[in-house]
Amino acid sequence: MNAQVIALANQKGGVTKTTSCVNLAAGLAQAGKKVLVVDCDPQASLTISLGHPQPDRLPVTLSDMMGKMLNEQTITPGEGILHHPEGIDLIPADIQLSGMEVSLVNAMSRETTLRRYLDTVKNQYTHILLDCQPSLGMLTVNALAAANRVIIPVQAEYLPAKGLEQLLQTIAKVRRQINPKLQIDGILLAMVDNRTNFAKETASLLRDTYGGKIKVFSTEIPHSVRAKEISAEGKSIFAHDPSGKVAAAYQSLTKEVLKIEKQREKNRAGIGR
Repeated sequence: MNAQVIALANQKGGVTKTTSCVNLAAGLAQAGKKVLVVDCDPQASLTISLGHPQPDRLPVTLSDMMGKMLNEQTITPGEGILHHPEGIDLIPADIQLSGMEVSLVNAMSRETTLRRYLDTVKNQYTHILLDCQPSLGMLTVNALAAANRVIIPVQAEYLPAKGLEQLLQTIAKVRRQINPKLQIDGILLAMVDNRTNFAKETASLLRDTYGGKIKVFSTEIPHSVRAKEISAEGKSIFAHDPSGKVAAAYQSLTKEVLKIEKQREKNRAGIGR
């Protein structure tokens, strides 16, 4: 199994990165895929959203796994992986991960520590989703170095062009220097309130500004109070409100993500001929 490794990245917080990670993972699991999500943020929002409200009490988290990679210790199969009832596996995070960021600064091959860890579990999954922290620090660089695809969730309430430029520069740099396989799947417009003209204008402005260079997903994630409730419940929108508009949007996003994958495989096969 050659796992697709997808990083959800944006150094701006509050853009539904974690929500999108949980719901895309659940959508892929419903589509019969074998999914692992990795919480790459010391704030541990993903871990909390998947039903572990006290991440600091978990015996093994991502920082332990990365620590083992740095110290060249062996990892036992399945170590630290938690199972969620919706068919998603999780490598959780806790606050110790912020210490890992400091340790990485002086480490050999510091940008590829996460990639080397994922290489030990990769063959058990079709998809690995990385929920990045809202910064462009060493943990995010590790995630981009480990991924072959990036989804950039963006809030449609203001024009986040400044931050987006910075992120795109970081992605380009990682691609040039560490990971030439990295490709941007697209910009995902989230928290879209279509009742306001401002949201519509922002969405079309983003499409005009970046649509020529980068795909902007045709799926937009609507703004919803119900979607905000789910992080406290430890389950995805599909389990919480399956017939709602947010679930429909994430189902549509899942299809778009799988379609991009198919298209790239086709293109590769064409090149291979």
